[in-house]
Amino acid sequence: MIRSVLTVCVGNICRSPMAEALLRAKLPELEIASAGLAAPSGALADPTAQELMLERGMNISAHRATRVIPPSIAGSDLILVMDLEQKSTIEREHPIARGKVFRLGEFGKFEIFDPFRLGREEFVKCLNLIDQGVDAWVKRIHAVA
Repeated sequence: MIRSVLTVCVGNICRSPMAEALLRAKLPELEIASAGLAAPSGALADPTAQELMLERGMNISAHRATRVIPPSIAGSDLILVMDLEQKSTIEREHPIARGKVFRLGEFGKFEIFDPFRLGREEFVKCLNLIDQGVDAWVKRIHAVA
């Protein structure tokens, strides 16, 4: 049974906070968190990410970037990353994660590119991919609950 989900990207200021907010809205019964492999600890979510999420009624202004740490890996039932490289990194650095790390785009067989410094249009494209991945995972999580 899945009780906790960790979303992971590189900086924890764009993709994973947006995925965290979407998952939290769609799976309020679960513990949802996010982290980054190289997060600038304490940094705010990217302003464009904040703006796009606010347009969807989700305020991520209180988000602060945090790095992936062993307790967050061990305490998560499911870890959703943005690409295969991140999956490999987590499994290599945290062997306990093997078997519970998947791409957010796993079911659609897609990766979610980093929109950092690419402008609003690219953020929108990225968020649309995140939304697709979240919807697929929500269906899967409800199916096994």
